[in-house]
Amino acid sequence: MSSAKYAELGAFLRSRRERIHPDEVGLVSGPRRRVSGLRRDEVALLAGASVDYYNELERGAGSQPSEQMLAALARALRLTADERDHLYHLADRPVPRNGGAASHVHPGMLDLLTRLPSTPAQVITDLHVTLVQNPLAVALLGDQSGFQGRDASFLYRWFTDPAARSIYPEDDHDAQSRAFAADLRAASARRDAKDTEASSMIGALLKQSPEFAGVWAEHDVAFRRADRKRIVHPTLGLLDVNCLSLFSEDGRQRLLWFTPALGTDSADLLDLLAVLGPQTLVEPT
Repeated sequence: MSSAKYAELGAFLRSRRERIHPDEVGLVSGPRRRVSGLRRDEVALLAGASVDYYNELERGAGSQPSEQMLAALARALRLTADERDHLYHLADRPVPRNGGAASHVHPGMLDLLTRLPSTPAQVITDLHVTLVQNPLAVALLGDQSGFQGRDASFLYRWFTDPAARSIYPEDDHDAQSRAFAADLRAASARRDAKDTEASSMIGALLKQSPEFAGVWAEHDVAFRRADRKRIVHPTLGLLDVNCLSLFSEDGRQRLLWFTPALGTDSADLLDLLAVLGPQTLVEPT
């Protein structure tokens, strides 16, 4: 990166930081606040970066930020799609394609996610790649941010990695497989014919998973809009929850949130999630 681009990157980050009020991103402003926008340490917290590292970026110094850090900054600063692309250009990084783990998350989706602090919630793509989770979603489902490539899709891991299935009771596996296949068929048909991401995943699954090939051949099609699920938590045990979905306008992203099923003790168990904290998933080797 040139020194001029470093300086412009720092100025751009500072300008985006100063326009956001803490309440808009789920932070408490406090009575003695000296700045109207976010502080540098707050942006660093939201992006999962060290304060020193973020300070260097705003000063137009330091190392070239990674694509993962740029995605985190774009989400922390609630950038629009054009602003996100500009951020990548300033950092001399290629703008990531839609669908991957670094996909741009619509600011409206992030705003809704922020306003659900007491409910497990996350934003995923139509191919079930997790883009962002709130702390309770990490506590319920595990941290999904460490997966790369096709493994970033939970749907893909469902049919290729037996460990992914531990989240649901074995009795529910067949129903989940059929629901995933039907959802994938609906999502792939909705995509542009020139988009090969979904077709490439389908081709890989047909080769690797006889189970997927079997349910795919049934041609069932149905978006997963609302589900009643039984989730196996490593500490709390079995939780009965409702999984609800809000779709983006183009259908490529979904905000999922989880509520306790009526007539169960899952409400009390979900209340314990914040106390237990996040569960860590083992990354694939």
